[in-house]
Amino acid sequence: MRPKAVSVQPLENYNLLVLFDNGEKRIYDAKPLIKGEWFGKLKDLKLFNTVHVAGLSIEWAGGQDVCPDDLYYSSVPV
Repeated sequence: MRPKAVSVQPLENYNLLVLFDNGEKRIYDAKPLIKGEWFGKLKDLKLFNTVHVAGLSIEWAGGQDVCPDDLYYSSVPV
């Protein structure tokens, strides 16, 4: 079972620092998501910086979210 996100902090260059419930801190690069009409809205740093924990993963104020598996397995340990 994959760990659950318990906190998230936006960083420079569309990266996110995510703390998981197993104590791991990992960096998630959100740049590959930011394309198209829906996720492209995250280019606006004001919107990007609204990221917060929601359920098992994270989401932004505009409703964009990341699959919990992708958030964990596509991030790298700090």
